[in-house]
Amino acid sequence: MIKGTSELISQRREEIINACEQLYQEMSFKDVTIKEIGNVTSFSRPTIYNYFETKEEIFLALYEREYYRWNKALEGILNDNESLSAEDLADMIAQSLGDRVQLLRLLSMNNYDMEANSRPELLVSFKKAYGRSKELVAELLKKFCLKKDESEIKRFIYTFFPFMFGIYPYAMVTDKQRTAMKEAGISYTYYSVYELTYNCILKLLN
Repeated sequence: MIKGTSELISQRREEIINACEQLYQEMSFKDVTIKEIGNVTSFSRPTIYNYFETKEEIFLALYEREYYRWNKALEGILNDNESLSAEDLADMIAQSLGDRVQLLRLLSMNNYDMEANSRPELLVSFKKAYGRSKELVAELLKKFCLKKDESEIKRFIYTFFPFMFGIYPYAMVTDKQRTAMKEAGISYTYYSVYELTYNCILKLLN
């Protein structure tokens, strides 16, 4: 059982998640280990296991936090505007995702392994953050796209959210990938996260 106040437990969990985030900006998912995370925190590796049982649980917590950060941006769009054109709505959502590159990178990973190696209660907590994102996008469409009925909004949601899984690998192309594409003779147009998102949303809205 974890000892300490709820505030201390929360602080230690955040420190572990922050350490994972720091390492993930420099390393790949497979290279980030509990040992590496322990080296970045102020306490030992065995202590980490009091808060997270697997590396995947730490990444799931980081993933959940990224959704909540995106949700905050979506809530800002919803609450700070009385009306928006399709172009303005696409622009604002695209900007919000452009600021959440880490969320898109996590989306492009193998979510099956991450979720399979996490406890059910942590998976439920994560799904709530993800579910809130879907709710907020639906609320944005209901508020600013008055001609969209429920079936059209549902169709938008179940087209756009799967699309999000492919944004990062398409927009964040490495030099090695660029060279391979060139040598393979494949014509390739590079777009930013913003451009891909904006074009997709505008297409779906129209």
